[in-house]
Amino acid sequence: MGRKVTPGVSIEPSRRQLLQSTACGFGHVALMGMLNGASQRLEAGAVSSGTQPLQMPHFAPRAKRVIFLFMHGGVSHVDSFDPKVQLDRMHGKPLPFETPLQFAAVGNLLKSPWKFRQYGKSGLPVSDLFPQVGSVIDEICLIRSMHAEQVDHGGAILQLHTGSAVFTRPSLGAWVTYGLGSENENLPAFVTISPQTIHGVQQNYGSAFLPASYQGTPVGAANIPMNSAKIRNLRRASLSDDLQRLQLNAIQAANQEHGRQRTNDSRLEARIKSFELAFRMQMEAPKVLDLSGESQATYDLYGVDQGVTDNFGRQCLLARRLVESGVRFVQCSHSYKWDQHGGLQSGHTSNAQEVDQPIAALIKDLKDRGMLDETLVVWGTEFGRTPVAQGGDGRDHNPYGFTMWMAGGGVRGGTAYGSTDEFGYFAQDNKVSMYDFHATMLYLLGMDHTRLTYRYAGRDFRLTDVFGSVVGGIVA
Repeated sequence: MGRKVTPGVSIEPSRRQLLQSTACGFGHVALMGMLNGASQRLEAGAVSSGTQPLQMPHFAPRAKRVIFLFMHGGVSHVDSFDPKVQLDRMHGKPLPFETPLQFAAVGNLLKSPWKFRQYGKSGLPVSDLFPQVGSVIDEICLIRSMHAEQVDHGGAILQLHTGSAVFTRPSLGAWVTYGLGSENENLPAFVTISPQTIHGVQQNYGSAFLPASYQGTPVGAANIPMNSAKIRNLRRASLSDDLQRLQLNAIQAANQEHGRQRTNDSRLEARIKSFELAFRMQMEAPKVLDLSGESQATYDLYGVDQGVTDNFGRQCLLARRLVESGVRFVQCSHSYKWDQHGGLQSGHTSNAQEVDQPIAALIKDLKDRGMLDETLVVWGTEFGRTPVAQGGDGRDHNPYGFTMWMAGGGVRGGTAYGSTDEFGYFAQDNKVSMYDFHATMLYLLGMDHTRLTYRYAGRDFRLTDVFGSVVGGIVA
């Protein structure tokens, strides 16, 4: 018998009736999503490791961990790792082609005030700014054909750290940790040492839409001397271990009960994990952060307690201790000092004196300990500088062609890949985009950048977006 219809009355179900009749359908969709996620984790070979699941790489990795040395401000490539004979010859003359977009008016060609010398068996030229880095050049692959998309610090730094210059995206360290997990359940998988306080700030080590547990843990900040840097709130109040455990159990029980009333709340899940990690870190992290047990020879190697090298020397030494203890991704940041629109010679000289010895020490120390083969050391800056003068003795921003380098795990040391034009303005041969650079880093860690994805807001995201190719010429 058909349903009786009253004239003029709508037969459309109410919202309550619609939800009642489709509730099982929603449950089925949710169940399928959960089962699909579990299936993907099983296919990836996820294994629990305390802080984050330890994932199996897509293929055999060349490196297991990363130390990223970030030079904030824009190191001049034509004054460090990319010598230009034609620039020397035409010093003081106008650039023979039109300049691209720059911040301000620029002048004539400006030769480098530093000499370049050949180092190592490879004979690669390095300027007098970095003689200690020159001493380990046979471990390094210079990438002289980098190019980026942004001419300003903020956008370029975000692209270097997150793959995107304009959108909020997970940081490089968060992607690596998401892909590979942690090797030590008592320490964070991602640590950033003396992170910058401008130009992106937390976005440069944040997790964005990835679960919050993948964000970096900061040690100090750019405005805090390293001899005073620490992980905030690491030291507990004057509770005994047993009392603190009881307190934590009560907090966790409340959080877990709250979690049962919610679904897929990554912030709550991260908070639950962070409490447990913090409890375990109180025992292990202070020992790792304490450099006092290192020998005087190690202090001397890194330049600790030796004036200008002390601060960055402590960063690099701590980075070695962290990766030695199982931290997957460590970043060291040299604060915002390299932006020499004027005073290039004095500014770059003092900056290089602070970092040259510690960087070389880190590579030597890792090699002596048998760790360099499995540790990828990355040296980077957001862009280079122009070959033309600005403000007399200065150079403007140049994202169109610059140098970054890699050393260690799986890298073809003692080589230079790609080139800029004869003046050093534009990447010319074997150009490497930031997407290519990130894809190559992930490849060396055993990950296919096209498969390292995370579904969010209806689409799959990845570090390299829809771009990027592995640069085979960098790989040993």
